[in-house]
Amino acid sequence: MTEASARGGQPQEFEKVLTGSDTAVAQFESHDRTAVERLQHFLHSSPAAVPLIVLIASLAVFAFVIGSRFFSPFSMTLILQQVAIVGIIGAAQTLVILTAGIDLSVGAIMVLTSVVMGQFTFRYGLPAPVAILCGFGVGAACGFLNGWLVSRVKLPPFIVTLGTWQIILAANFLYSANETIRAQDIEAQAPLLQWFGNNIRVGNAVFTYGVIAMVVLVLVLWYVLNHTAWGRHVYAVGDDPEAAELSGVNVNRMLLSVYVLAGLICALAGWALIGRLGSVSPTSGQFANIESITAVVIGGISLFGGRGSILGMLFGALIVGVFSLALRLIGTDPQWTYLLIGVLIIAAVTVDQWIRKVAG
Repeated sequence: MTEASARGGQPQEFEKVLTGSDTAVAQFESHDRTAVERLQHFLHSSPAAVPLIVLIASLAVFAFVIGSRFFSPFSMTLILQQVAIVGIIGAAQTLVILTAGIDLSVGAIMVLTSVVMGQFTFRYGLPAPVAILCGFGVGAACGFLNGWLVSRVKLPPFIVTLGTWQIILAANFLYSANETIRAQDIEAQAPLLQWFGNNIRVGNAVFTYGVIAMVVLVLVLWYVLNHTAWGRHVYAVGDDPEAAELSGVNVNRMLLSVYVLAGLICALAGWALIGRLGSVSPTSGQFANIESITAVVIGGISLFGGRGSILGMLFGALIVGVFSLALRLIGTDPQWTYLLIGVLIIAAVTVDQWIRKVAG
């Protein structure tokens, strides 16, 4: 305002255009959100909500249909035992998918590390703790190879892990010569290899150490992903790697660390697999890669990266376990389990696309 205007004089020419102009405060919400839009925003901010709702609903339905045979401490903990390996492998898969990648080699790495632990103990006579550490070293090396090819050579994760899956699988069969190490021999000479198969009983509930390891691993990774700088960088790299790079994140180093950690988790799954089976078999866990992706997708983690919760992966694995056990108790054909899981996968991806519209 000019000095003349301040003294109450006539406004100058350029001030006249302000007369009658709109003085309302700018608003960016064109209308109140509908109930559907509020639901959409809630699910976007709570990615584990959908699989949790599906899990609770499926438990309620099957408990009503089957009764006490299904909804009992023994049955509930049996589900946990059945999904323990998938849950551990799914944790490794979750880390990779959050960076907008995918790892088709997780199952092969798991089996190879279990074979290394067994062969190093019985073929070379190494103490079981040393053999287990060697297995973890092999898992980290496989993860490093995947991470190096993705981050440094800039190859697509799908192509890289498809290739390493075949390589690791072949190396597993060639090294082991298709030899299975019997449970009796392991129990007599190296019981530490079967440690994750030990259990704790609470009434009729049976919790194996493998189940406890899965739960602890998921909770630790949930904390790391949500409350540490490394976890925030994982989400940032998956959401927009170029923006993350401009923000000071070393994207190549982050990707390498994710794949190495995934390899270590696969080695943990290999050790737990020996405890689950009691033996070391090079032919076990052939579908673990597909099962891990299934748990991740049903768990509401976006295959496009940058969105999802590792708790959702655990809920997704439990959903598969609930359907498998319930349909078996009902006495239906096992193929119905695969049919329903396929429907769940398509539904989960559809819901994910619908939720992503909020971010768009």
